Amino acid sequence: MSENRERILKLQEKMQELNIDMYLVPTADFHQSEYVGDYFKARKWLSGFSGSAGTLLVTDDQAYLWTDGRYFIQAAKELEDTGVTLMKMREPGVPTVDEFLEMNLAKGSCLACDGRVISVSQGKAYKKMMEDKEGRFYCQEDLLDGIWNDRPELSKEPAYLVDIKYVGISREEKIEMVRRAMKKYEADVHILSSLDDIAWLLNIRGNDIIYNPVVLSYVIVKADEVTFYVQDGVVSDEIKNELEKAGVVLRPYFAIYEEVKTLAKDSKILLDEGVVNYTLFENLPEEVTTVNAMNPTKPAKAMKNAVEMENERIAHIKDARAMCRFIYWLKKTVPEGTVDEYNAAEKSREFREEDKDCLDLSFETICAYGSNAAMCHYAPSKEDCAKVESKGFFLIDSGGQYWQGTTDITRTIAVGPLSEEEKKHFTLVLKGNIRLAMAKFPYGVGGAHLDILARGALWDAGLDFNHGTGHGVGYLLNVHEGPQNINWNSGIRPGGMIPLEEGVLISDEPGLYLEGKYGIRCENLLMCKKAEKNDYAQFMNFEVVTLVPFEREAIIPELLGETELKWLNEYHKHVYEVVEPLLENKEEKEWLKEATAEIK
Repeated sequence: MSENRERILKLQEKMQELNIDMYLVPTADFHQSEYVGDYFKARKWLSGFSGSAGTLLVTDDQAYLWTDGRYFIQAAKELEDTGVTLMKMREPGVPTVDEFLEMNLAKGSCLACDGRVISVSQGKAYKKMMEDKEGRFYCQEDLLDGIWNDRPELSKEPAYLVDIKYVGISREEKIEMVRRAMKKYEADVHILSSLDDIAWLLNIRGNDIIYNPVVLSYVIVKADEVTFYVQDGVVSDEIKNELEKAGVVLRPYFAIYEEVKTLAKDSKILLDEGVVNYTLFENLPEEVTTVNAMNPTKPAKAMKNAVEMENERIAHIKDARAMCRFIYWLKKTVPEGTVDEYNAAEKSREFREEDKDCLDLSFETICAYGSNAAMCHYAPSKEDCAKVESKGFFLIDSGGQYWQGTTDITRTIAVGPLSEEEKKHFTLVLKGNIRLAMAKFPYGVGGAHLDILARGALWDAGLDFNHGTGHGVGYLLNVHEGPQNINWNSGIRPGGMIPLEEGVLISDEPGLYLEGKYGIRCENLLMCKKAEKNDYAQFMNFEVVTLVPFEREAIIPELLGETELKWLNEYHKHVYEVVEPLLENKEEKEWLKEATAEIK
């Protein structure tokens, strides 16, 4: 019996003791973060599935794991011998988690979860479901307490401040912006629990989630004070003094759960029910009025100011130097037979960390050779990685956290001869990347409207990819940031209907994945900017801030339109002009010259 199966059996025993029929284990912390610290990786500990997204449901005699198309191949492999059934989200005939619960929870049954790791909106829906079934929704405890004996400690890494020369706006100005937004809702209290919003608001960063420079914390904003709930030892006296100058008072991290119970009964509280956790909401006095709305920090954070926009350009130039050096190293070294996916990932880190302003990576590096790249979020380990041979494609998706901003880039690299099919598919993916980068559109257009530009060439060939085309990117923050995104399916990703504002940094990353063969992805980051304004509209367009060449050896020029080929040649010329002076030796410079040479 596998270790994961034994763990699930222990959980089922505890469920039986408490008369619980089904127990939900989402991938979440107390703040609905996309990525979570080790303390919160209960789903991984129970099931063995290590992907960043998924929900585990344990019944009295079964277990089910829902995840999306990025992880189907990986999940199938990791769930072997665990007894956990893979539920492929959005595949025909596969119910959603909620549909499964509705169909399988009997009248009078009990559904349970830790109320701190689900949002208010989820908690309300589950409570109503169980009331309709004359059953019970139990969310008062984490059932893994007492089972997970070697559970990691809650992270409490030291916090640090970000200078205004990097972020452009003081915390005092940001707090006043939030208070103005509160007045529009006639709210006198705002509960903020999303970690990237808190970091942005207070111009503070930390290391409580790997690659995401955030601090485990909560904030309550009132008209006359801001309370920052954070673990002891995280904030130094120096930082505490700086925060106090802005009217920010520190309180213990878990104290918020009791202190919200004491809020005035006539309070009107602004909160985002999709982010604030259900237990915190349930602790509010029954008499208070709540306003459910997007945190005002979220759209403000997404629209980078002029200082941040200029710094992001600098960050991407630094990143371009590192990535160009990496690609040259890879192409030179693969024929020696010493390169595997893991040491390639480590080498890419080395090149980034040569820059003194690079603080960390922005996510776990995806280095995938051949068929492994068909798992679009595959990441190698030292113990489990493929050797890179002198043929086919090598895909690297990586990024850095710099004082000047956050980067994210994917390049698919030819490490040897390519088939005509590989070249055709690469060119179709690149075509989509270029079409989106060239987009010009009236203000008010959202990412959902633009997605066909990235997918159209693939759709024409009867092909597609099973992930979003574009996600927002934070400034020295989370590499995935809302509210905007580029995804035609606005029912799944509602941010696709939100207008693309000036200053939004968003990815452009079409791909194609053939199981057992190869994966292709071409990703640049785009900065949304204002173009001309006329009688028709305020027009918008994109500035490409990523400056790394695409794989010329994989391009079939005849498949690119005239304007697309012109755009690519101009892009490559710009890459060469900016990056060449930064490279260290003659060989790297010569490689870049060839890699950016005009294609006719």
